[in-house]
Amino acid sequence: MTSPATSQHAPSLVVRTVSAPSSVADVGLLELLPEDSPVCWVRNGEGLVGWGVAALLRTDGATRFSDADKWWNETVALAQVSDDVAEPGTGLVAFGSFGFADSPGDSVLVVPQVVVGRRGGRTWLTTVTHAGQDTGGVDLDLATEPAAPVDLAFADGSRSGDEWKGVVADAVARITAGDLEKVVLARDLVATAADGIDVRWPLRRLADEYAVCWTFHVDGMFGATPEMLVRRERGLVTSRVLAGTIRRTGDDERDLALAATLARSSKDLEEHEYAVRSVAEALEPHCSSMNVPETPFVLHLPNVMHLATDVNGVVHDTASSLQLAEALHPSAAVGGTPTPAATALIAEIEGMDRGRYAAPVGWIGASGDGEWGIALRSAMVTDEGVRLFAGCGIVGDSDPDSELAESQAKFVPVRDSLAG
Repeated sequence: MTSPATSQHAPSLVVRTVSAPSSVADVGLLELLPEDSPVCWVRNGEGLVGWGVAALLRTDGATRFSDADKWWNETVALAQVSDDVAEPGTGLVAFGSFGFADSPGDSVLVVPQVVVGRRGGRTWLTTVTHAGQDTGGVDLDLATEPAAPVDLAFADGSRSGDEWKGVVADAVARITAGDLEKVVLARDLVATAADGIDVRWPLRRLADEYAVCWTFHVDGMFGATPEMLVRRERGLVTSRVLAGTIRRTGDDERDLALAATLARSSKDLEEHEYAVRSVAEALEPHCSSMNVPETPFVLHLPNVMHLATDVNGVVHDTASSLQLAEALHPSAAVGGTPTPAATALIAEIEGMDRGRYAAPVGWIGASGDGEWGIALRSAMVTDEGVRLFAGCGIVGDSDPDSELAESQAKFVPVRDSLAG
């Protein structure tokens, strides 16, 4: 993966969006990706993919969101844009992935040189160059077939399973003592392969197996998240909240019974209520009206089922999708309740750097509209291999053995995608 030099100064970009030729429109989005800095945000065969780097910002710390927002606004102001399609995701677009914690908080916002988008049967092509640069032609035949990882092996990450159960037990004791109501604890696995791992290999498999999720990749962070932190589109805002999980058995009749059990589980309903409440409270200052369903539905995925709630609102201010993502992060679904106490406990006992796991990942357009998911069911490509992440919401009656089993179920999507 290439790592272009970071630019703290907004570039002057020339952007052109046109309808894509049939040679592109007839190909699956992920099949178009070359090895050169691929990015993607794809669901049910639609979304955005891109490659190359026209502009890039790396930022960190507590101001990472505001730094990125400022850089993006300046970049938009300087850009010369010609857009023949005028759909969400056309024109100037940046992809981003943000750090979970304020420290170190390493984050990135990148504008690809080429973006291909697809929505409602329409496919478009966006090219981005620097002002005064010879645009030339766009080579759309750069993709190669990714190779399967060779000699793939998995090992414990920061903690073993038994060690992590001890951390869960510690958290339950803190909750029982009244220190907080809920905390989300994560653990990691490390995957290695003889010749490294081409991220396009797991991306294709995640998109096929988890088509209803948002398959993403930005600067090494990839996965298939079922959770939309926030979508802002033409004045409407949506957030999908997931909290409360049960593993599927593969037997349809048994799984229906488990879904009913999940929908009645006081532990899972309590965990879900915390998450929904935190999202609604964060969005309320920005919305003139909101719809917060009283009862969650059960979202069925190939490996697990979740309690889910879609929160909707009408934006009454100028907050961009990135600013809304900052306001929402971290929600109770990935941090806990109350959030300051939960994130402090995570830093104290979790025993690992989450990096960009469980933080906003997605894209933003020139208007401020965009989509930001939470980087769940995810992993990070490193020089040493791939770090896989999984987390579980811990409340007063959580059982360490059950939480370990849940975390193992949440590793399955990325683990299987690497193995192919």
